[in-house]
Amino acid sequence: MNPLIELNGVAFGYGSFNVLDDIDLHLHPGQFVGLVGPSGAGKTSLLKLILTLLTPGEGQIQRVRPDLRITYVPQIETVDWSFPVTAEEVVLMGLDHRQNIWPWPRRRERKRAREILDRLEIGHLAERHIRDLSGGQQQRVFLARALVADPEVLVLDEPTTGVDVRSAENIFHWLTVLNKEGMTILLTTHDLNMAAAHVPWVVCLNRRIVAQGSPQDIFTEEILGDAYKGDFIVIRQDDLIFVQQRPHPHGLNDVLPHPVEGGMPNHDNLVNNAQPVSASKEA
Repeated sequence: MNPLIELNGVAFGYGSFNVLDDIDLHLHPGQFVGLVGPSGAGKTSLLKLILTLLTPGEGQIQRVRPDLRITYVPQIETVDWSFPVTAEEVVLMGLDHRQNIWPWPRRRERKRAREILDRLEIGHLAERHIRDLSGGQQQRVFLARALVADPEVLVLDEPTTGVDVRSAENIFHWLTVLNKEGMTILLTTHDLNMAAAHVPWVVCLNRRIVAQGSPQDIFTEEILGDAYKGDFIVIRQDDLIFVQQRPHPHGLNDVLPHPVEGGMPNHDNLVNNAQPVSASKEA
């Protein structure tokens, strides 16, 4: 099966600063691919190259067809939340403007937008201003904006930035559902544990591709240490993988005690006098 998008020997830099070097990457129909790596590794630049927002300095980027439908979900941190627009209006902005739909969408376009919002379980928020939504709800609104264009490839940049654990799990759940329905997905993420649990193919990037493969193959202490230049702990239990940066070593005496009323408590007294919290008491 021919790849939808193919990168061969791609390099890119800003001025004299080299961001990406010798990137070979194939994105096939129906793949769900996660790009992981440290900040500054070139993940967002790689997405922008694929989206043709940037031009490679070296190498080639090829699409299976010139009219391949690709939609993009940016980091929500880049959004101007003061812009006066509702959730439904954000979704409608994802429609093809060449059809002269915006800013006067027809009934069928509004119906399509509502159906997608309903599917993502935020239809009841259609008339709400986007600034009044939670981070997870905002992210789903922008996912809906991408889906209304009926893409063949969905590209997302850090879709779980700024959201809580439950919201992040919901977002990855919906992406998994979409992928199982046949949509090709490429995303960047800093959440290694979410990627390990949900993403079938992982590309570990730090200006170059350090390694790529299944989470079982990629999430090892050696590969992550090479990519992040840090010391990692990787725990495997059944089919689950847990990744944690190893804390810097320090002793108890190196940590400043937290001030409490009545002065600084003795550490041994705190340990000896500790009482369990009643399960019936509200947190």
